[in-house]
Amino acid sequence: MKKITLLLLIFITSNIINAQEKDNIKSTSERNNNWIIEASIGNIKGVKPYSPGYFSNKSNSYFGSIRPNSFSIGGRYIVGDIFSVKGSLGYDIIGNTNNRSLQNNLPSLPFKMIQYNLQVQGYANGAKLFGITEQLKRWNFLFHGGIQVVDMISKTKNIVEHDHNYNESEFNGGLIFGVTPEYRISKRTAIQLDVTTIHNYRQHFNWDGAYSDNSENLSGSTVSLNLGLSFSLDKDRIHADWDFKPKKEQLEIAALEKRVGDMENQLNDTDKDGVADYLDQENNSVAGVAVDTRGKMVDGNRNGVPDELERYVNNTNKETSEKSNGDIVKRLVNEGYVCAYFDFSKSQPTNASTEGLDFIRMYLKNNPTATVEIYGNADEIGASASNDALSKARALAVKQILIKSGVSASRLIIIPQGEDASVNKDSEGARKLVRRVTFKIKD
Repeated sequence: MKKITLLLLIFITSNIINAQEKDNIKSTSERNNNWIIEASIGNIKGVKPYSPGYFSNKSNSYFGSIRPNSFSIGGRYIVGDIFSVKGSLGYDIIGNTNNRSLQNNLPSLPFKMIQYNLQVQGYANGAKLFGITEQLKRWNFLFHGGIQVVDMISKTKNIVEHDHNYNESEFNGGLIFGVTPEYRISKRTAIQLDVTTIHNYRQHFNWDGAYSDNSENLSGSTVSLNLGLSFSLDKDRIHADWDFKPKKEQLEIAALEKRVGDMENQLNDTDKDGVADYLDQENNSVAGVAVDTRGKMVDGNRNGVPDELERYVNNTNKETSEKSNGDIVKRLVNEGYVCAYFDFSKSQPTNASTEGLDFIRMYLKNNPTATVEIYGNADEIGASASNDALSKARALAVKQILIKSGVSASRLIIIPQGEDASVNKDSEGARKLVRRVTFKIKD
């Protein structure tokens, strides 16, 4: 009785501790599935009571005769970092092992008792409870206790001296106490070795099927050793017995780091024009070209060519031939200074890309013999086949815009290039630079 009281006190104290920590624990992302499926097979022995001449254990060995005669399957639901609740169904066959007794050197008389049980238990994760999960690594151990309802059916044949209630059944209930060491063999799977003792408090039968003496009436006990398999149903998370929910302080730090990261991203200046990305309406301005407060290249006369480029061309024109001037513009286009940019996974150019397309339109208008190759590109996020199709769709979209603006389709050649792997694919800012269409002028 003292042992039972001590175990109950430990269980109640653990629940109080868990309740106090409940407000400090919150998951960063909810588990998709809190269920664990468990199945086991092992050996169960009836400890007491027995009629004279009947016994189960092999009396001349340390552990007795172990044979598979206990089977169960159940589901365990995770209710917190430490605690879980399990319901299970079981089937047991308790019988003699035909081994001789040390007292009379005779084998046990044959007997057989079948049990069908329904068990409901609470589990406490020992490694998490004592804070030694990191030290145990893949190992763990669970404490569990609960109640069972069992249907006992005697399968012992009646003999002259004894009535063993053959084919008679009775319902009784009992308390369960056990410990389950376990080892995680994969992300979601663990093997278990469970040791459990059960004390029934309404058992009229001996384990051989006869009615028990008055001194042992309404009392019976078993001990079992079972090997089991535990499988977590959440495919995205590690087995719940090893999975931790971060505390409130950790969540606050993670949220703060995210906010700081977002602010840093907003303050990035991808095109190095002096205007932060969150204010920049043209994130692809040419380096060295003057921009306004919105990050757009200045085009005072609204002719579709940024003033800096136009002045450069005009100044060069004064010093060089018309052919040389055309070569400079051609070089600027062919080296990628004029582009059309796209949002993630989109095939229509951004609004800021209109000026670049208009620059190409005006060049083709002023150079009626020239043709343009349109190169479509995509970043590395996603499947390669999808990115190949996306790069082609982007080149086609640009071609259609130029056709609708008056350029002959015969002067436009699309060349999808698929993924552009020239930048760090882990950088969002860098990926923006390769979600684009570039041009090459051909005479």
